[in-house]
Amino acid sequence: MPKKILVTGATGFLGRSLVQHFCTLPDTLVVAPLRNINTTLPDKVEKTYLSDIDGSTDWSESLIGVDTVVHAAARVHVMHEDRMQSIDKFRAVNVKGTLRLADQAAQAGVKRFIYISSIKVNGESTAFGRAFSADDIPNPLDAYGVSKYEAEQQLMQLAETGTIEVVIIRPVLIYGPGVGANFQQMMRWLVKGIPLPFGAVRNLRSLVSLDNVVDLVSTCVNHPRAANQVFVVSDGEDLSTTQLMQRLITYLGVRTWLIPVPVAVLMFIAGLMRRGAVAQRLFGSLQVDIKKNLELLGWRPPFSLNDGLKATAEHFLESRKQ
Repeated sequence: MPKKILVTGATGFLGRSLVQHFCTLPDTLVVAPLRNINTTLPDKVEKTYLSDIDGSTDWSESLIGVDTVVHAAARVHVMHEDRMQSIDKFRAVNVKGTLRLADQAAQAGVKRFIYISSIKVNGESTAFGRAFSADDIPNPLDAYGVSKYEAEQQLMQLAETGTIEVVIIRPVLIYGPGVGANFQQMMRWLVKGIPLPFGAVRNLRSLVSLDNVVDLVSTCVNHPRAANQVFVVSDGEDLSTTQLMQRLITYLGVRTWLIPVPVAVLMFIAGLMRRGAVAQRLFGSLQVDIKKNLELLGWRPPFSLNDGLKATAEHFLESRKQ
């Protein structure tokens, strides 16, 4: 009998790739709950429709016959939002909405619930050379990270009842063809060919390609030892911001000079411009240790960081021609 997988967030950066991957597997059916009836997805996807995700969402139609739920939908960071209002909005979607889905999934007989969380549950940065692991004590610092951690806690409480298995995956920054936000902006800077003051950044950051996240999720759908575990995920190779830009320059085929300006000077300027959060991502370290994935699941990243960066750069260049 075919395995039926429900993927939430099917129109998002990660969700769309998950749907496309599961559609290629034999004896696998994919269900995608959507808000827009005009959304384009592969023909074999079973579409259902719902309103906003919160503590009152009715998932019953979407869950009929489902074996596994992959919950990738979430409320993500919104700029210039009141903090107290923000945490309530994050909790409505990321905590109450998640638990509503998990409770109804358990009642519907779903065997496994895979929750796409965030490395922000661990914290915002690491000391140089000291990586976060999946079993570290969580230390979320912003509203998004707090909401993700609260959802994790309640999911694990549900798992303890024995009604459903839970797998939690905390990705670092996900990149890949079609990536947006800061990663896309970085490539836009580089292709302009103007000198950039990022030639002396000696931090270390973990990244993860879209393909590697999808592969780990797919592994966790069936692996018996994934049940009720937390995993962090990366490409298994860490880079400084300077090294990242140097590799992107190569794959983008551009000539851009990275000027070796001291990081202390850049941090001072960022502070004056009130861009401290952006500076932290550019100049701070955030590393993860994925050895638990290998030890428990026998999983290692099947795609190299260089492969991922090359595919991302090529897609970016191609999209600029359209």
